[in-house]
Amino acid sequence: MAKSQQTFSKKEKEKKRLKKRQDKQLKQEERKANSKGSELDDMIAYVDEYGNITDTPPDPLKKKKVNAKSIEISIPRREYEEVDPIRKGRIDFFDDTKGFGFIIELETQDKYFVHVNGLTEEVKENDKVSFELEQGLKGLNAVRVKKI
Repeated sequence: MAKSQQTFSKKEKEKKRLKKRQDKQLKQEERKANSKGSELDDMIAYVDEYGNITDTPPDPLKKKKVNAKSIEISIPRREYEEVDPIRKGRIDFFDDTKGFGFIIELETQDKYFVHVNGLTEEVKENDKVSFELEQGLKGLNAVRVKKI
């Protein structure tokens, strides 16, 4: 007669699987029995005028009427101010041999690079100048630099 193919460890594993399945089914039935019936009203949350989440509905008397045409769905328009492109500053450093230097703007104290090609007349350190800005390779450069 042939010997059974099931070993002791196979039987134990099968028992554990069945036990887990039964436990899971019992827990599921228990949850169903204890649930109070999830109603829609229990699941709804409201946001008050301060942005806090509450379970009470908002007061209809505090409701504000909104004109749908006043809502803009785009980037808000920026109001442009007329900015004078000519700025005033002082030569902080200038190297004649290398042909570059730096200007400190008088109003904001920002430092801008200036090249000899951006000069309209010869300058030296501590001269007061007027200039315009242009985007260069590494940032803003002072161009059309004139002595005041």
